[in-house]
Amino acid sequence: MNRYRRKRSAAPIIIAIVLVFALALGAAGYFGYQYYLERTYPIRYEAYVEQYARENHINKYLVYAVIKTESGFRPDAVSNVGARGLMQIMEDTFDWIKFKSDDEETVYYDMYDPQKNIDFGCRLLGYLYEEFGNVEAVAAAYHAGRGGVNEWLEDSRYSKDGVHLDVIPIPDTAHYVDKITKAMDMYIRLYDK
Repeated sequence: MNRYRRKRSAAPIIIAIVLVFALALGAAGYFGYQYYLERTYPIRYEAYVEQYARENHINKYLVYAVIKTESGFRPDAVSNVGARGLMQIMEDTFDWIKFKSDDEETVYYDMYDPQKNIDFGCRLLGYLYEEFGNVEAVAAAYHAGRGGVNEWLEDSRYSKDGVHLDVIPIPDTAHYVDKITKAMDMYIRLYDK
């Protein structure tokens, strides 16, 4: 019998443990980050968003981006200028949508109802998309109004082609458009599988 036994090196076992730990930590980090993103960019009111986005020929992820940016998915949200609900519809905008839609039944108080608010918000986005044809101009018009965006598109300082905004002259609107486009991109990245 051999008195001298070979000592096994502990290095391979330690390396294996470290690798397993690193992989587990990496996976936890990835899934934790994914969880964080999905909580930050939630999908709520999906049936309404799907239905009204489809009916108005708009991208549902634009609708989610507007809801997230405007109200943070709070149906009872009211802005400092009186806009209501998930998509923050102003009363004069509500009246315009109601007139264009030939809707005699809906009242402005209904903008606190998620279904009605998403319906009207998607109608507005649909009208704006039909008029402007691109997300940036639509988002700018949603924020600053159709009239302002039409003026900017006619001004060569702001638009080279009369279709796309190269410069948005109101910083708040420029920031809003940036938030909408980034949120929409993130929704697409997270959920458009």
